[in-house]
Amino acid sequence: MSSSSDDWSTRHSVLATARRTAALVNALAAEHADTLAITSVLRDFGETGPITLTPDDVAGMREAAVLLREVFAAEHADTAATALNRLLRDHTGQLRLTSHGGGSPWHPHLDEDDESPWEEWFLSSSCMALTVLVWDSQRPPGAVCASPGCRDVFLARGSGPERRYCSRRCATRERVAAHRRARSSTGLPVSAPAEAD
Repeated sequence: MSSSSDDWSTRHSVLATARRTAALVNALAAEHADTLAITSVLRDFGETGPITLTPDDVAGMREAAVLLREVFAAEHADTAATALNRLLRDHTGQLRLTSHGGGSPWHPHLDEDDESPWEEWFLSSSCMALTVLVWDSQRPPGAVCASPGCRDVFLARGSGPERRYCSRRCATRERVAAHRRARSSTGLPVSAPAEAD
């Protein structure tokens, strides 16, 4: 495999696609998500060809993101699998291989064809990546941030304690808030705990 194929495979791996899915779900949840913001996310995740999004495309992708959020919100593998099975049944085509007319290595797609609308491509490629992650780890592929002020989704990968927050910033903010609540309930002066690494 050539280095350009290696680069393509890295940018479009299951994990990279799942990361793109989480980033798009979060970006599309923003009140003012527009074509420029979504194009920027797609570029950040390796889309190199022309990207021509319309407001209708973004609206369709936003509807797909709402459906995908249910997979991230699943607390158990069974719930994630049930949500994915429903999405695969109701919103994707049959599994097929494509090279986009020889412009890329052969890879699987679940959308109807290489010219499918953006929302179909987004939903089907996301379903495939999240399905593989559930299959591989036998647990939900991610979660919704536990911070009440943040509803971002994130991938939960690796071993160790289960992640509850999308970022260190959210985890620190919640730890500081819990510390302040505990201190104020005892009548002691409130001071912030040291920030974790």
